Amino acid sequence: MTVNDAVAKRIIELLAKKKMTQYRLEQLSGIQHGHMQWILSGKSKTVTFSTVLRLANGFGMTVIEFLDDSKFLFENLDVE
Repeated sequence: MTVNDAVAKRIIELLAKKKMTQYRLEQLSGIQHGHMQWILSGKSKTVTFSTVLRLANGFGMTVIEFLDDSKFLFENLDVE
């Protein structure tokens, strides 16, 4: 799986866990709806670190907490 896929899956997982809507995450993170849609649909080919920071902040966690998931282990990712 790509890093972008892992980020999208992590977002979906955390939205369910925190019982948060996508709209609420967009509001709290400052990420525009269109950009969030691109990430979640897999159309985004590059999710930047600043976007990950915004997502983590929107979820009320540190970036370390956001990335603390087996999806982000090197052996689980297709890294170019």
